Amino acid sequence: MSNTQKAMNGGKWITVSTIISTLFQFVQVAVLARVLAPADFGIVSISNLIIAFFQVFANLGFSNSIIYKQESDRNVLSTLYYLNLLVGFVIFIAIHLSAPYIISFYHEPKLTQVLNLSSYYFVIAYFGQIYMFLLEKELRFKSVAIIDITGTVIGSAVTITLAYNGYHELSLIIGSLVMQTVKSILQITFGLRFFIPKLVFNLSNIKEHLRFGIFNMGEGFLGFIQFNADNIFLGGMLGVKMLGYYTIAYQLCVFPIMKLNPIILQVAYPILAKMKENTADLKKSYLKILDFISYCNLPLLAGLFITADGVVPLIYGPGWEQTTELIRIFVFVGIFICLSHPLYTIAFTKGKPNLLFYLNLGTLVVKIPLVYLLGTYWGVTGIAVAFLLATLLNMLVNFAMVHYLIGDFIGEFSKNIAKPITFCLIMVGIISLYKSFVGYTGITNTLVEVALGGATYAVLTLAYKLSFAQIKAYRQGLL
Repeated sequence: MSNTQKAMNGGKWITVSTIISTLFQFVQVAVLARVLAPADFGIVSISNLIIAFFQVFANLGFSNSIIYKQESDRNVLSTLYYLNLLVGFVIFIAIHLSAPYIISFYHEPKLTQVLNLSSYYFVIAYFGQIYMFLLEKELRFKSVAIIDITGTVIGSAVTITLAYNGYHELSLIIGSLVMQTVKSILQITFGLRFFIPKLVFNLSNIKEHLRFGIFNMGEGFLGFIQFNADNIFLGGMLGVKMLGYYTIAYQLCVFPIMKLNPIILQVAYPILAKMKENTADLKKSYLKILDFISYCNLPLLAGLFITADGVVPLIYGPGWEQTTELIRIFVFVGIFICLSHPLYTIAFTKGKPNLLFYLNLGTLVVKIPLVYLLGTYWGVTGIAVAFLLATLLNMLVNFAMVHYLIGDFIGEFSKNIAKPITFCLIMVGIISLYKSFVGYTGITNTLVEVALGGATYAVLTLAYKLSFAQIKAYRQGLL
């Protein structure tokens, strides 16, 4: 099977996996929103922030270096494996030691048990992590999909069961630990055919991986601060309840983008890494990725913008109306993020992770003062606007870096994106007319709006973008 065929087959499996996992997680949040209070979501959001922070350091950038270097030396992989386990244990201890300071910052005693439980993630996750990297390197995306789906389904079932039995915020933490345990076991099971660790630990064997990982890890650290400065300040400034509203709005708008975009990026990176010297082909691939992402994400975000006032009570029930205004801000954040994502694939393909480091450093310098200033005067809405402005700046600099790596692309990109933007504006206009003349409250109107928007975008796409013959040919390529 050629690399292209492997990529298409991989895309099919990762698509299935991502769709199923995203649906389960949305169902989980929708169910829990009716059982848990906003403050419970805020507490878990803080725990997730801590885990995400330490994850930056946990794999030391080895995921990308293993794929970039197409690493297969068993001695090298063994050293990387044991180093990961060691770092995971150190982080486990670090969370326990730092917990009192975190609790003091957020003034929330319930965080004690949440953080202590969350720390076990790092004891569990890194037994199987390197096997996931190797499965991706070998383009074994069917195995990756099975692992992700199984872990998500079991974890979601445990979370919902515990929530209905009075475990409150702990239900989300325990469910996540169960999910990661299942994934680690399956990662080892599927990956042992590619690597069995030897009793070797020699840091001199991994100097190149460490050098590659320094900027990668630095970029990850700055990226974490850059993307989460709003959550960090919000929890401390306005309390966990406001953070709960903010988290729900973010998850509805940005979380799907963060899940759906990697469908193509996860498959594309190992393929592009094999043709890293061919700039012309990289440029073509980048534009195709942007085109695909635009057509997938823009209608979802535009539809959410115009239907938010009906979608929020439908999905989350009463008491979450305060998220509607935030959702309409986050829609534009999601658009800027989805257009920025492909740079990461190009930067790692070109062996330039340092550019991502500088990009996040510059964005961070702008974002933190914005979050503090706007949050002080306009509360949670001001923080969301600060996130929006910082994300717009990040996208503009992002495009400048892409130009540096692969040459001019703006002209062709502008022509490509004009169609989905036009289709979205027409779709929003039609739904607005329906809301004006018929109404927008109630489940029936919300479902009609969603169906009307989807049908409008589909008809325009078939008329002016893709023919049935092209869709059939693409479908046959995936099967």
